[in-house]
Amino acid sequence: MNVTGHTRSPASIRDVAAAAGVSYQTVSRVINGHPSVKPSTRERVLAAIDELGFRRNATALALASGRSRAVTVLTANTTHYGYASILQGVEEAARAASYAVGIGVLESAAEAAVAAEVRRAADVGGGLIVIAYDPAGVRALEAVPAGLPVVGVVETPASPPGDNRPWVWTDDREAAYQATRHLLSLGHETVHYVAIPSSTRRTSARTSGWRQALKEAGAPEHRPVQGSWGPAGGYAASRELARNPAVTAILCGNDDLALGVLRALHEAGRSVPDEVSVAGFDDAPHSAYLTPSLTTVRLDFTGLGRSAFALLHGVLEESAQIAPHPVSVLELVVRESSGPPPARG
Repeated sequence: MNVTGHTRSPASIRDVAAAAGVSYQTVSRVINGHPSVKPSTRERVLAAIDELGFRRNATALALASGRSRAVTVLTANTTHYGYASILQGVEEAARAASYAVGIGVLESAAEAAVAAEVRRAADVGGGLIVIAYDPAGVRALEAVPAGLPVVGVVETPASPPGDNRPWVWTDDREAAYQATRHLLSLGHETVHYVAIPSSTRRTSARTSGWRQALKEAGAPEHRPVQGSWGPAGGYAASRELARNPAVTAILCGNDDLALGVLRALHEAGRSVPDEVSVAGFDDAPHSAYLTPSLTTVRLDFTGLGRSAFALLHGVLEESAQIAPHPVSVLELVVRESSGPPPARG
């Protein structure tokens, strides 16, 4: 409110132009990320935008451009850490570009149910981002009609896809390889693996990375134990491992599985890390606050979501500035749950 009691009108693009000392066409170029604007001019315009609290009107932009400024994310899950963080990254990047984001939940992997959800998303217009970490997501990605802009967030592919498959992914193979190498470097003879479900029938990239590290070290390879996604799955899958005194190191397909594994080890009377080392995957927020705190591999899922939107935005805006297949970075985070194996004898 101003001193007269009237509500102040929102700043316009011409107000921003006047404050920055440029034309309104230059402001438009800055807003839309046009590469021809000088860095100093861009900074001046952005400062004026912040000072005036200017916000673009997405509806007006859509009418002016003739394009729907909307993105729909298709996903089978909105609560697991990786999925939720990807959604957060997509929303953050879309909001900055004045795109609206909708979510279509794939409640079943049945072909008819997936096809119906894809049709609903296509009817909205704009573009699609499909999180294909599970059978429903994979089927949805395959069901997107030709000509509809789409980006897939996928498991690490066996080989780089062609330009007709705009995908983003994390390097799960390298992440699992590093985590397994870390446990082996502490002196463990081998590392057992509790796996998350794979989106395909082939061996997952995480399993491949674990197996590669064992092979290079000449360590025995035991069959992976199949878990689900959450702590209950990790607990059920690892109860037999927990009772086996020969098991001294366990890699888990995600941090939620590791939570269940830690519980199974506690019930079996086995101390972590004195008797068994445990490592997880993802660096979920709770991992640093467990007792013991969890060694894990940090994956930037929020950044992955931003990359997915950036790739789709490049397609929608016909921009050539976006790399075709961005891959997020990873980091091994060593905490209290990993240590040397117990002394023999």
